[in-house]
Amino acid sequence: MATMNPHLTERRHTPERRSATGSSMARRMGAIDWLAMVLMIIGGINWGLVGLMNIDLVATIFGDMTTASRAVYGLVGLSALYCIYTLSKMAGDAHRY
Repeated sequence: MATMNPHLTERRHTPERRSATGSSMARRMGAIDWLAMVLMIIGGINWGLVGLMNIDLVATIFGDMTTASRAVYGLVGLSALYCIYTLSKMAGDAHRY
């Protein structure tokens, strides 16, 4: 009888298989993921302040276009690219299931 409905048997085991392996979306965030997320939040807050109150917080703290402020801007930009890459991996993994 088990051979008559093999699809029902497979469907029954799918939740266990997913919970055992876990998806990449459910995996724990690593140190680089957290750093990129924090830098993205800093960048978002900075751009929000620029747009709402014309205050560039990074330039206020580190100076206008100093080496330190340019490094922060560069790191925020790199973290945005990393987050795009991570999001594309997560979207690709979501389509597998």
